[in-house]
Amino acid sequence: MRGLRFVTAGESHGPAEVCVLEGVPAGLRVDAASIDRDLARRQRGYGRGGRMDIERDRVQILAGVRLGRTLGTPVCLRVENRDHASWRPSMQPEFAEGWTAEAVTVPRPGHADLAGMAKYDTEDARDVLERSSARETVGRVAAGSVARLLLAEVGVEVRGFVRSLGGVGLLTGLSGLDPAEIDWAAVDSSECGCPDSAVEEEMRGLVDACRTSGESLGGVFEVWAWGMCPGVGGFASVGERLDGRLMGALGGIPAIKGVEVGMGFAAAGLLGSEVHDPLHAGDGAVVRRTNRAGGLEGGMTNGMPIIVRAAMKPIPTLMKPLASVDLRDGSEVSAHKERSDVEAVAAARVVGEAMVALELASAYLEKFGGDTVGQLRAAVRAYEERLEERGLWHR
Repeated sequence: MRGLRFVTAGESHGPAEVCVLEGVPAGLRVDAASIDRDLARRQRGYGRGGRMDIERDRVQILAGVRLGRTLGTPVCLRVENRDHASWRPSMQPEFAEGWTAEAVTVPRPGHADLAGMAKYDTEDARDVLERSSARETVGRVAAGSVARLLLAEVGVEVRGFVRSLGGVGLLTGLSGLDPAEIDWAAVDSSECGCPDSAVEEEMRGLVDACRTSGESLGGVFEVWAWGMCPGVGGFASVGERLDGRLMGALGGIPAIKGVEVGMGFAAAGLLGSEVHDPLHAGDGAVVRRTNRAGGLEGGMTNGMPIIVRAAMKPIPTLMKPLASVDLRDGSEVSAHKERSDVEAVAAARVVGEAMVALELASAYLEKFGGDTVGQLRAAVRAYEERLEERGLWHR
């Protein structure tokens, strides 16, 4: 069975960010407002920079949707870069007669600049940094919003929150059994994406201090998905393993340096009896009273909430730049500066939600198929009823 496939295009200061999403079944209700809500969430955050004061991300649905419903054909989504007007002719697609671009020849440590200049044999880092910018994630969030709508049709929800920012974090453990453990309304109202107001206040203070000192921050966000039946994914081949796919999807977000599922790295230092989730008989089905596995075993969902966590490094563009080298003459100078954020962990968690939604929606389509949303729903419902009959799972 085929799943979802998507590709994004666009440069940070080019005309627009574009995404083409293929594999969406016909009959899914999609409206621009639902996508715009996720785009707006991506723009929020206490440590965001001046770019967010310029952009007002709004999606334009160009193809694949008619009268508010998908057609089963590729969906094309476009988000204008309002800042592009200030970057002409430097970032215009058309050739600029009689104008010469000022090359960026001082790469920034921690960015794609230097490696990208080597890869594409260019002497201007702007050829690299415009596409490697996290602005590209606008397309991912737009596509993920459509995937989220598709998952809702089969009873699956995806949400995320910020667990830590710099050295400030939520130290209390969560059982991972019930999404209601987290105050999602508080997460949505928090500028830091944090469900604890006292911790958020500490986070804001840390951001203020780093803004003053010219530093940047990283952190950890956590994404939960629930309502999934067991057996989605697979173990027979590398490409079927859903845990690997989710880790790869999150690891492919700019600035993400570590990803874990469930207990993750902490499990490596414990005994097996402290890590694995015992099975019990109860409520007419096999049940787990712990969720240390984070909802995934053997590359498949096990019916518990999926919990994945991603570590984001501090943003490498510093207002007090690190040392670098001017590639024009080999002299050591301070790194090039671009307008940047102090931190963007709350925004990255929205991108993380989108990537998780895309992988889960794709896995559902691979398992259950269906040219229409109605066919997909019917196949999922029949499968879930069979699981309940056998006492393997209950919603």
